[in-house]
Amino acid sequence: VQLQASGGGLVQAGGFLRLSCAASGRTFSGYAMGWFRQAPGKEREFVAAINWSGGTTRYADSVKGRFTISRDNAKKLVYLQMNSLKPEDTAVYYCGARIDWTLVVAGMDYWGKGTQVTVSS
Repeated sequence: VQLQASGGGLVQAGGFLRLSCAASGRTFSGYAMGWFRQAPGKEREFVAAINWSGGTTRYADSVKGRFTISRDNAKKLVYLQMNSLKPEDTAVYYCGARIDWTLVVAGMDYWGKGTQVTVSS
């Protein structure tokens, strides 16, 4: 699976962005998909994940109620709608794919290149 994230940018606190992740490969619908982020000087951390069907999602506590992950298997796309953005959400955001849903929080089998999100105060 090859992945490409897009949609990052500069936004003021309280604003919103929608990230997209385009996947290639015939088995996209068989993978759980997720978003991680990495801020300068920090380790990469889990943000959100969605199972293969889109029926189950999981979020980090820091983004619950503000971020929404979704997917369109027909278009091989995964989205991360980010609302009420805060300066602490500033990071490079990475999308990933993993076969085993139960392990998504630990990391992904495949990673895309990241997209920068900067939230100004």
